[in-house]
Amino acid sequence: MAKSLVIVESPAKAKTIEKFLGKRFAVKASMGHVRDLPKSQFGVDVDHGFQPKYITIRGKGDILKELRDSARKAGRVYLATDPDREGEAIAWHLAQVLGLPEEEPLRITFNEITKDAIQKAIKHPRQVDQTLVDAQQARRVLDRVVGYKLSPLLWRKVRRGLSAGRVQSVAVRLIVDREDEVQAFVPEEYWSLTANLQVGQDGQSFEARYYGRDNQKRELKNHDEVQALLDRLAGAVYRVDSVKKRERRRNPALPFTTSSLQQEAARKLGFTARRTMSIAQQLYEGLELGPEGQVGLVTYIRTDSTRVADQAREEAAAFIKETFGPDHVSTEGPREEKAAKHAQGAHECIRPTVAVRQPDQVRQWLTNDQLKLYKLIWERFVASQMAPAVLDTVTVEIAAGRPSDHPDRDGLAQAVEVFRASGSTIKFAGFMAVYIEGQDEADTDKDESFLPEVSEGDTLNLAQLDPRQHFTQPPPRYTEAMLVRTLEEKGIGRPSTYAPIIETILARGYVSREEKRFVPTELGRIVVDLLKEYFPQVIDVEFTASMENQLDEVEEGKMPWSEVIGEFYGPFSETLTAAEEAIGPMEIPEEISDVPCDKCGRLMVVKYGRYGKFLACPGFPECKSTKPYLESTGVRCPKCGGDIVERKSKKGRKFYGCANYPACDFVVWQRPVPRYCPDCGHFMVQKKSKELGPHLACANESCTYTEALEEAEATPV
Repeated sequence: MAKSLVIVESPAKAKTIEKFLGKRFAVKASMGHVRDLPKSQFGVDVDHGFQPKYITIRGKGDILKELRDSARKAGRVYLATDPDREGEAIAWHLAQVLGLPEEEPLRITFNEITKDAIQKAIKHPRQVDQTLVDAQQARRVLDRVVGYKLSPLLWRKVRRGLSAGRVQSVAVRLIVDREDEVQAFVPEEYWSLTANLQVGQDGQSFEARYYGRDNQKRELKNHDEVQALLDRLAGAVYRVDSVKKRERRRNPALPFTTSSLQQEAARKLGFTARRTMSIAQQLYEGLELGPEGQVGLVTYIRTDSTRVADQAREEAAAFIKETFGPDHVSTEGPREEKAAKHAQGAHECIRPTVAVRQPDQVRQWLTNDQLKLYKLIWERFVASQMAPAVLDTVTVEIAAGRPSDHPDRDGLAQAVEVFRASGSTIKFAGFMAVYIEGQDEADTDKDESFLPEVSEGDTLNLAQLDPRQHFTQPPPRYTEAMLVRTLEEKGIGRPSTYAPIIETILARGYVSREEKRFVPTELGRIVVDLLKEYFPQVIDVEFTASMENQLDEVEEGKMPWSEVIGEFYGPFSETLTAAEEAIGPMEIPEEISDVPCDKCGRLMVVKYGRYGKFLACPGFPECKSTKPYLESTGVRCPKCGGDIVERKSKKGRKFYGCANYPACDFVVWQRPVPRYCPDCGHFMVQKKSKELGPHLACANESCTYTEALEEAEATPV
């Protein structure tokens, strides 16, 4: 009896699946897409419904020949590509090139690569879903229309090698707009006043922050206001006015979607979106786990859903009950976000395929990166199925005023100043025993401190009043996690496209990554300004989001895919013709460094690549010399007086060393700042710790001088 043939995308996935299907099946890999639009020509027939002209991808000829031979010999063919639009399109292309009948139920899908899931899928094949294929095809053709028509215009008018994309251009605009906000920001002065108070003569101390007068909140805007307040507080008595206690429940974060996984891996592991998706794909397709063989460790990694299968939830509950106790199991039933309009609801969240497979049990077979990401996914999922944490929160209000012959409250004068302190303790850890979600800066709350036991009417001893000057801060530049979150919130692109979008805008030199934040280059600004003026729809956030919604309607069968392209193409084509005539040639002056080329002596110019700035000889292509771009810190080397510059180790870790290396080997891991220690005269470095937060410290190891960062020259945002 002839074997059945199962076709998947990758050899790793094929190896895992073959183990579950046995000898009656042969499993082959297509190595991704086998057909695509040609690179050398437009490949879209505008006059005939925007029909795409697909060709075999270069290098795939031998793979297709092997698949055709295997399909002819097979008793039956199953197409087991990924369960999303892209996977459906690959299955459709395979059916076309292998000559498989369209009406035959040969498509199988599964959310996880486990024995049960694979065998169940084999028993329930279906036809290729044409609406999913159309949705992918519409995106591919639309991206080709924008990129193929707009990019040559940028080549002719701005600089060769540039490109414009339907989604990447909007991502660059977001970064440029944020930079404009940063540059336009005018800091405003404000002050805080913190009282260090003590319970009894030898009791515990705690801090309370100034709130206002007579329960009316007041802002301290300048030094004069602070000094007037300090004058009023001279000789004041500090008395506990009220103590409010309450119990607060904190729910765990939901399981990962593609977007939230990318964000959390960036925050907690420092992974780029590309790195996260690459490692997650390995975990999904399967890894060798010693005696177990090839095993898929997590469910499908491209999903917008937080839904959890009943079986997985029951398995997690049993594990939690046994490991942490019955009180740690969630009793609230399934929790999931309301699905967004574009969410692919048939999918589950990203979770471990087996809840009881703890990270430590697979440590010896995984790389460090694989283990870190699997641990993150496992902890998030298990925590999501656990009971809420219970916190006891306390808010203490302290009245400060001078004693008076005409008291209003407890012997204090009528006008009293109010200080507040808050703290919390964990009454029941719940999910926090396993995992706590990370936060972006915009969402980060100040840690609440522990407060000693105090009662209403207690008199407190003042140890110190600490006035501090502050300045409002501009909105932070985007980190990778923040950009991914913003793209998702605004409906720009889809989570599976975020990694290639970020890679593209870095590689094209439209933005650079500095201190893990995106900064637009001059080239990026010029391209965005040009697109804003001549192609406002292409770069408009709301228009791009509405296009995504239309493409989703194609998937839902509500709109023909060619109609979506047609509605966009007419106005776009007219705008393109007008822009060709209106835009004159634009020269972008290259940034010339003071570093001579080692080969030809010409001064090198600053270029932008995937990993940021680098120096290149302007004589390219005759001279192809390049060098790392060494950014000065403005601090002199204590050994030889040379410039201390920013460098990177072989593993990508940032450090700071002398520009005269290798003649001088001075290095320091923390960023030096052009400020010098008042105790020993050594330069200062920028640090961050849980106890002190961001601060400056003397780089001299034998000196203990530190300084609050906000009072010194901090690294720019």
